[in-house]
Amino acid sequence: MLFSEILGQEHIKSHLTKSADSGRIPHAQLFVGPEGSGKLAMAIAYAQYILCSNTNSENNSGNSVCNLKFQNFSHPDLHFVFPVATNSEVKSHPVSANFLKYWREFIAENPYGGLFDWYKKIDIQNKQGQIGVDEAHEIVKSLSLKAYEGGYKVMIIWMADRMNVATANKLLKLLEEPPQKTIFLLIAESDDDILQTILSRCQVLHFGGLSEQAIADALISQKGLDNNEALKIAHQAQGNFNKALQILNKDNNGFPFEEWFVQWVRAAFRAKGNAAAIQDLIAWSEQIAGIGREAQKQFIHFCIDMFRQALLLNYQAKELVFMEPTVDKFKLENFAPFVNGNNINDIFKELSDALYHIERNGNAKIILTDLSIKLTRLIHKK
Repeated sequence: MLFSEILGQEHIKSHLTKSADSGRIPHAQLFVGPEGSGKLAMAIAYAQYILCSNTNSENNSGNSVCNLKFQNFSHPDLHFVFPVATNSEVKSHPVSANFLKYWREFIAENPYGGLFDWYKKIDIQNKQGQIGVDEAHEIVKSLSLKAYEGGYKVMIIWMADRMNVATANKLLKLLEEPPQKTIFLLIAESDDDILQTILSRCQVLHFGGLSEQAIADALISQKGLDNNEALKIAHQAQGNFNKALQILNKDNNGFPFEEWFVQWVRAAFRAKGNAAAIQDLIAWSEQIAGIGREAQKQFIHFCIDMFRQALLLNYQAKELVFMEPTVDKFKLENFAPFVNGNNINDIFKELSDALYHIERNGNAKIILTDLSIKLTRLIHKK
């Protein structure tokens, strides 16, 4: 992975190459930022820059054999850890090593891919992945060996916020007394769920969303789009290159999120003073409860985006509105007046609470039914 292949983030590229060139390489760094901002791609490029002794701020002047190994992400001193769960092939005690073949395919296809894309790749169905205690033993085992090529070893931990407590405590010991010439690169979308003691031992680099121009330029050069179409998709992507690719490929993760949202709010409108419509909301809750927790979380994030877009449209901030619903007879401008300053905070709170409880394995049917009944009151709040 070359730095020149990574979209935007020029200030982070400059910081990483300068620190490596000067020999000031922190033993633990945390890359934090939203999905699709290039954190994983940057970590791999940085690892290649260090392990292959590349110089001059580009990955093209170092050890050619070493650089070749990175094309398949198979350098022996590069180690990956990522969330996993059991599936049809791995029945128990899943660890990253069981899924390396799929992982290499995943990052080769799209290094900007998100957690939900990864879970679909390994087909864990409705389970939530994690970095468990079995993984901690594998990390210790991997790093106890000498570097294959005698230099640094790099451990990239993707979605480090998915570590359970036991794993985090074992990692903490390694960060306190790191093996010689070992570099930890932790990647997360938020540092809220990472132990404070781990945070305090990492140099944190914050990634912002990509600029619309950076995304548009990539779509033009990589996908052959014309300028207007590329800019339109870049605007809709909100700094997320993975989302831009999904919009381009009309990939909605296999679920009709937009149809479900419209069905939900229409039922909520009808339910006020109409007991029969409550049955529609219960049926809707049962339907969404059956799709698996990761898909439920994705859908709630989609709902949050829809309500936010409606609020912006209601307040005449049309230049910030990027969603264009395609469901028959549903127009965002007609829905927008029902989302306002009097109810938006409560709506966001209820959606966030539902997301919190689903993440913690609450009963999805009860959570979604409760959310739906509350929406019937909030959506009519003037």
